[in-house]
This record gives sequence, C-alpha cells and structure tokens, in this order.
Amino acid sequence: MIEIDIAVVGGGLAGLNAALTAAQLGRRTTVFCGAAPGGLLLSIESIHGLPEHPEGVPGYDLGPMTQEAAMDAGAECLSSEVETLTRDGDRWLLRSAEGSYRARAVILAPGSDLCQLGVPGEEAYTGKGVSHCASCDAPMLRGRTVAVVGGGDAACQEALTIAQFASQVHLLVRGVALRARPEWQQRIAAQPKITPRFGAVVEAVLGEAAVTGLRLAGGETLPVDAVFVYAGLVPHTAWLGDLVPLEADGRIIVDVELQTPVAGVFAAGAARAGSSGQAAQAQADGVAAAQAAHRYLGSL
Repeated sequence: MIEIDIAVVGGGLAGLNAALTAAQLGRRTTVFCGAAPGGLLLSIESIHGLPEHPEGVPGYDLGPMTQEAAMDAGAECLSSEVETLTRDGDRWLLRSAEGSYRARAVILAPGSDLCQLGVPGEEAYTGKGVSHCASCDAPMLRGRTVAVVGGGDAACQEALTIAQFASQVHLLVRGVALRARPEWQQRIAAQPKITPRFGAVVEAVLGEAAVTGLRLAGGETLPVDAVFVYAGLVPHTAWLGDLVPLEADGRIIVDVELQTPVAGVFAAGAARAGSSGQAAQAQADGVAAAQAAHRYLGSL
C-alpha cells in the first residue's frame, strides 16, 4: 500500500494540471491517467483559448506536454485507471492495475465521453466511415464528401480540419443555430467547403462495406463517404456510484472551491457541475482544485 497526499483521477487537461499544481505545492501526488494522457484532447487538431498558446496548439501535443510538466514537478503519473475508490477510515483507498494507494484527498477529473447518435448503422460502421477523430481520419478523405454531426465548438473545429482535405463538408445541426463561440462560427462562414444544415436529424447510417450515406428525418438520403460525430459529451461518472452526489446529467456537484459535499473529495474539468467544457476552464479547474485540496490538508 502506497501512502500519498493527493490522488488525481483522470489524465485530461484538468487532471494533469491538478497533478502539476499539487506537486508544485509540495504534496505527494499520483495521477491516474489511463492509457492515453490528454483524454479527448488527443483527437483535437487545434485547441484555442489558452493564453500560453495564442495561435492554438494540437491536443495530441498539449496532453503529453502537460504530463511531462507534472512529472518534472514530482507527480507520479500512472498509465492505469482507477478500478475502485472507497473510503478507508480518514483516507481514500484507490486500486488500479499498477497497485493500491491510500490518499488523504482525492481530485476527481474523469472527463467526459463523446455522445453516440444511437441510430442504426452507427456501431456497425464505426471504423468504416463513422469516426470521432478528424486529425486521425480526415487525411484519408481527400476529395470526398463528409458529414459532421454537431453544432458546438468541437464540431466546428473538426469540420474546419476535415475541410482541409474533403471536397465538401455537411455540418448537420439539430437546432436552428450553431452553439459554437463566435470565432468558430465566423470561420465556418468563411470556409466555402462547409455547408451548415439546420434542423438536420440523423436517423440512420447507411452503407455496404463502408459508409455510403445518412438517412435524415423526413426521409432524405444524404450521400456521404464518412460521418464524424460531435453531438455532445456525457460525463464519465457512472463508475462513481453513490460515492459523491451527482446532478441529473451525471455531473459532480461542487461548491465554489470545487469541493464536493464529501470532505476531502474535489472535482475538476468537464465532469463537474457548471463546467463549460472548454480547455481553458479545465486547465483553471485543475489548478483551483489542487489549491483547494492543499488548503484542506493544511487544515487537518
């Protein structure tokens, strides 16, 4: 059993910045990153809104850079996920494939999972034209017609990445307007290859050996060679059970200092209540949660 001060659950931007800050504050810190430090950021071609990267930075660079900074500060980064988290007296017991740890405080930063459309054909054609990673798959779609489902920041960012390769991009938005920040809406409007379609609801993914089209509500068939799904996020919190109170949408309830109603447990990033899901806020959350955990330990 390894004794530590602070355990950070999650290797996204919030978790890695929490580990970095906690280590800088002199706390014995372990972060359970999972197999791919950076989380959903790894699939984003360019992350904007971070002061230290005014021109944007690829998520697949930002994740490893932040992990390296956390390790340089003294945090231990594990490539395993937390299998169980239980109270052990006045401590918290975390078990993973790389061993068991007892922590005096825990920062939950489990992040979110991408929503699935939940329509016929989606699962069958995943990897055969259904994708969630533009930076991975867009280069293989040169000159093709592609659909992107979603109207938020991620959907717009990925549509712009895909437009560098595809000949035409249909941006399928369920609502009547884009939800993305103005800067992304302006870029979408300036890209002639991208055609937003509002009120577009996908009912099925069609194909043979690979994706050949989409069936939309109303009976229209839209021929496409691939579809990228960015239709929202689901907090990765179901595994917590009743350990901490959750909102109806699964987000972790916190106060202004990012502490949950359970003493010694904090939450940061996209999985906590009130999060905007933006990278800059995840980064700030990690710092704030680590500082709050540090103060909590100092009060014991």
